[in-house]
Amino acid sequence: MFKRIPFERVHWVTSSFLIGTLLLTLTAVPAYLYFFGLDWFQVALFFVMLSACGFSITLGYHRMFSHLAFRGHWLVRTLVLFFGAGAFENSALMWSCEHRTHHKHVDHDEDPYDISKGLFHAHIGWLMFKLKGDPDYSNVPDLKRDWMVMLQHKYIHWLGVFVAFVFPGALGYMWGGWHSALGAVLIAGVARVVFLQHCTFCINSLCHYIGKRPYSSRCSARDSWIMAVVTFGEGYHNYHHEFQHDYRNGVKPWQFDPTKWIIWTLSQVGLAADLRRVPSEKILLAELAEAQRRMETKLECPHMTDAARAYMSAAYARLQSTATEWAQFKDAQMEITREMLAELRKEVRLAIASLHLPDHEMAAAGSAA
Repeated sequence: MFKRIPFERVHWVTSSFLIGTLLLTLTAVPAYLYFFGLDWFQVALFFVMLSACGFSITLGYHRMFSHLAFRGHWLVRTLVLFFGAGAFENSALMWSCEHRTHHKHVDHDEDPYDISKGLFHAHIGWLMFKLKGDPDYSNVPDLKRDWMVMLQHKYIHWLGVFVAFVFPGALGYMWGGWHSALGAVLIAGVARVVFLQHCTFCINSLCHYIGKRPYSSRCSARDSWIMAVVTFGEGYHNYHHEFQHDYRNGVKPWQFDPTKWIIWTLSQVGLAADLRRVPSEKILLAELAEAQRRMETKLECPHMTDAARAYMSAAYARLQSTATEWAQFKDAQMEITREMLAELRKEVRLAIASLHLPDHEMAAAGSAA
């Protein structure tokens, strides 16, 4: 087993930190809870630090710095760079550089966390092993001109230690002395870092492995509401890869995306501006195109009954007609009404629903029609 590990490529500092913090979480944290118990302060501090550092990654590192989905006030940028360091996911400069590379080369060898190399590689292996050289930062010239980003990059490790461990430890000491300080370091520091890191890593791994692809099947990215819950709304990854510059990930009213809500709230109080969003008709047309592609694939299935094939062909013809009408409408540059959007949304919904029907239900529906 160990002979297969390329030890000459191990990133020893990163690997030691990832494994060490995990071991402390599994051993030292339970030991602390056994000997000293848990009070509401430790629980509250854990969730405060989780939220501060977590939203700094999703709102700041990801949507603001990597994708320029909105422009943040200097106060927002300062808080994001400060608490983002406490996530121990490196600097905003390196994070954005690697993430832009991921979007440009998704599912290919140049992708830093290419899912085709396996779930472990996409989740954490790419960090533990130096399979590629250091990034040259040529894809983040805008961030290299930002003095705040560069200052954080220069002192990222010292800042990370302070935010993740010294800061909660100091708060714990002021609350209840050394016992409380130790608990704050272990619970709001070490355990929180491990939990937040692996939630983020799940976007790179599980969100390219499980879930649905309603907008495009051109890459492995998938939508998962479960991942959205544990990553502050980042789980709608198929949408994100299709429309990466949108400040939203969850665009449906029922989708859980607190990062989107915070960005919108910041814009209402003057702390965020230039929010970028994809028009509704463009989103629906992407769903329409993907539904067409899936129908074409299903129609090629040799085992489909004649009645089911007839039903699917009729649904496909309606989609084709709808797509043609919208193409003509866009070419004429005519105003799109709310009623037209509702009609297109209904057609897409019916098409997607038909894709999930088993053959005998398709046949029954075709007979009824």
